[in-house]
Amino acid sequence: MLMSLPGLLLPGISRMEKINKKLTEKAESFSVPDCHLKHLLKQPGRFDSFSLGMDIFGSGGFFFDFSRQRMDSQALALLQDLAEATHALDRFAKMTRGDVVNLTENRAALHTAARGAGKDPLKVEAVDAARKMAGVQHDIIAFTEAVHAGTITAGNGRPFSHAVVMGIGGSYLGCEFVHEAMVSSVESKLDLHFLPNVDIDNFAGVIKKINPKTTLWIVISKSYTTTETMANLNQVLTFLHGYEIRPEDHLVTVTAKGSPGDNPDNPVLAAFHIFDFIGGRYSVSSAVGGLPLSLAFGHDIFKRFLGGCRAMDEHVLTAEPRENIPLTAALISVWNTIYLNYPAQAVIPYASRLSKLAPHVQQLYMESMGKSVSPDGHFLTRPAGAIIFGEPGTNAQHSFFQLAHQGPAFPIDFIGVITPGYSGRQALSKGVTNHQELWSNLLAQARALATGQGHDNPAQKFEGNRPSSIITVSNLEPESIGMILSFFEARTVLEGFILGINPFDQFGVELGKIMAGDMREEIAAKNRDGKYDFSHMGSAEQFYLNLLFKDD
Repeated sequence: MLMSLPGLLLPGISRMEKINKKLTEKAESFSVPDCHLKHLLKQPGRFDSFSLGMDIFGSGGFFFDFSRQRMDSQALALLQDLAEATHALDRFAKMTRGDVVNLTENRAALHTAARGAGKDPLKVEAVDAARKMAGVQHDIIAFTEAVHAGTITAGNGRPFSHAVVMGIGGSYLGCEFVHEAMVSSVESKLDLHFLPNVDIDNFAGVIKKINPKTTLWIVISKSYTTTETMANLNQVLTFLHGYEIRPEDHLVTVTAKGSPGDNPDNPVLAAFHIFDFIGGRYSVSSAVGGLPLSLAFGHDIFKRFLGGCRAMDEHVLTAEPRENIPLTAALISVWNTIYLNYPAQAVIPYASRLSKLAPHVQQLYMESMGKSVSPDGHFLTRPAGAIIFGEPGTNAQHSFFQLAHQGPAFPIDFIGVITPGYSGRQALSKGVTNHQELWSNLLAQARALATGQGHDNPAQKFEGNRPSSIITVSNLEPESIGMILSFFEARTVLEGFILGINPFDQFGVELGKIMAGDMREEIAAKNRDGKYDFSHMGSAEQFYLNLLFKDD
């Protein structure tokens, strides 16, 4: 049964049940040999019928080829009926207009407005959200231009040369993805580093790369209470004190208005606001990404990135359902996860500059989709979501593709870049350039997974019939990176709407934090009183905590 039926807040349950029954029967029919991908791929017009493109920033701007998915035209039509019955695109449009779509927290979700998509003015609880965000962008432009011009300097009067982002989860992952995608091809105005992990060795690694007297520290936390970020902040303050550096000359915050990070009693060099209507994992286009990326590359580059995001947003809002790329990708994800029962999905970009894409999509998707309850409190018939993982090709081929070909199957999104950023002379190896070698591997892997190979030796036999899609972008200019980011955001949101779950809350993150607080109190008690012991705790906890304090 479609897992979201108990939780749908929309009319037409009987229609949903009929669609669900037909999709279930259709999925079962794909177990027969005639539905093997090696046969489906030979059907006339298969590629044209199972691919979509949008040409907005030049030839081949964004292309989505799903011809190697285990589906036919009837399955696709049923999935499109599912999208219509759940009003997924209508709900996406309402989201961009400021309607409350985060029902469990009674909030809007307006990450699209941060890049100019949706209506203007955009009222949220009588506040013009678009104008608020535009004001923050204006402040970011003024601040970053002053830093680059040298009119805002370090405490010693020297220009800033480095910036370090202190934040965790959505407060850094998306920004890090975009930064790594750009840093080798866009001229850097200062070096950007990331300090997300409370592990002291993360801090040690960062301070080896910077000049403390010309480094700007960016604290990103909506509440300004995130435990790991505050621990790192305290570590940084101790570090600055050792160099006799005043924090207010080197510290900026990205936080909610009125939070402890926006308190005049604790002065900082500058504070930039983020809002409740943008969740962390969707926040790259807000000040969370806007400040660090503008410092690193200049706001003009960040503005181009926003243009790519907006182009994909507008495509979702205006394209016909059957031509809508993120909607189609979301439906394929539902088909693979719910009906074909694949437990995992891989993201494999054949571009080393996209090395941080999979970690970002992993958080974006798994925090959004990893739900077992509908927004109105009904348990789903099965938990939502799938495991997301990935690594750039061709590295991935030498890591986990043995399992991809002969172990438990999982769908793959391959991503190819038509024109590389490197424009220098390329050598030939076996008659091809490095970029051509990369593409030959991408195309071969997709084909091999689909068609397989017979062999007399069972160890060398490949069953094939393993689904994948190929996404291509014309280049990795800022606009293309924006389109990639917005594509995965929109796909995730639409999949949540189709399944009847809330893709914006994340209560599953909290339980471990609560238990960590209890454990922290035990450790703090030991720090206060060296004679304190852990004999009242379970044997496993006693063992590990005694191990932690073995040198004391």
